[in-house]
Amino acid sequence: MSAENILTAENIAFERNDSLLFHPVDLALSRGEALHIEGSNGSGKTTLFRLLTGVLQPSCGSVYFRGKPIEQCRYDYLSELLFIGHQSAVKGMLSAQENLRWMSPPATSSEEIAFALTSVGLEGYADIPCHNLSAGQHRRVALARLIISKASLWYLDEPFAALDKQGIAFIESCMQAHIEQGGAILFSSHQDLAKTAVRKYSIVGYQEAF
Repeated sequence: MSAENILTAENIAFERNDSLLFHPVDLALSRGEALHIEGSNGSGKTTLFRLLTGVLQPSCGSVYFRGKPIEQCRYDYLSELLFIGHQSAVKGMLSAQENLRWMSPPATSSEEIAFALTSVGLEGYADIPCHNLSAGQHRRVALARLIISKASLWYLDEPFAALDKQGIAFIESCMQAHIEQGGAILFSSHQDLAKTAVRKYSIVGYQEAF
C-alpha cells in the first residue's frame, strides 16, 4: 500500500442470501483526489459505502485507513469521516438549524451554522420544522454539513439527488474546494461532474456478469 493513500479497500465482497452482491472491490483513494463510483441501480453502490464506513461487515476483504485496518484505528477513522447518504437523514420534527446543530461537530458556532444554511439557499428557513420543507430542501440541510465539516474523508452517496442546477453547481464547488485543500472524496452519482477532475471505479453486480 502506498503511504499517500488515505483509504484502501482490498478484495471487499458482501453476501446477501448466500449470494455475492457484487464482484470483489479493490480501490485506493489518496488525499487531494475524488473517486467516482459508478454502477447500475442495484449493483451495490450503497452497500459498498456501508461496508467502507463500518456500518456493515464485509464477507471478505479489508478496509485500511492511512495504512491501518479500520478495526485498529476506529476512533481516528470515524473522526476523519463525513458520510452523507442518498437519504437525507433529516429529522422532520426539528428545524433546519436544529438538524444541522445535531449533525455538526460539538464546537460548531451558531454563526457557522447560519452561514452554512445561507450558503445552501436556506436563509429564512432556519427555524422552520423540516417536515414543512420540500425534499430538495431536506437535501440542502444535509449537504450544509459540507460547509462546516472538518473531516478529511468524504463519502457522498448520490449527493446531487433532488437538487436543481444551482444546487448541483454549489455542491461541486464544495467538493472541488475540499480536494484543493488536500481532502479526499469517494462519491456515487449518475452524472459526471462538470469541472472537477475525478477517477472512476465501476462496481459490477454479481448478476450483471452473467
